[in-house]
Amino acid sequence: MSRKQPYFAVKYNAVKKRRGHKKAIIAIARMMMVCIYQMISEKKPFAPTDYEALMDSHEQKKRVVLNEENALAFLAAQGYDTSQLVKCNDN
Repeated sequence: MSRKQPYFAVKYNAVKKRRGHKKAIIAIARMMMVCIYQMISEKKPFAPTDYEALMDSHEQKKRVVLNEENALAFLAAQGYDTSQLVKCNDN
């Protein structure tokens, strides 16, 4: 898997989240075999249809840190009244 073109790595991570490591390995191996078969039979280069959307979403993922300020801002954006919330320290 290439660091410059992580197509199958991104696919693997998506399957792994849902199904686990072993099933993800089998699923990616099957995807690769289907791709190889299509490339050989049609004599065309590897060009998946979802490549652009997959790579764009992979590059633009924004990490959000969950803290008190972000949680209150999210609740306010959803329409909740956060003025009556009380902070509780359960150390």
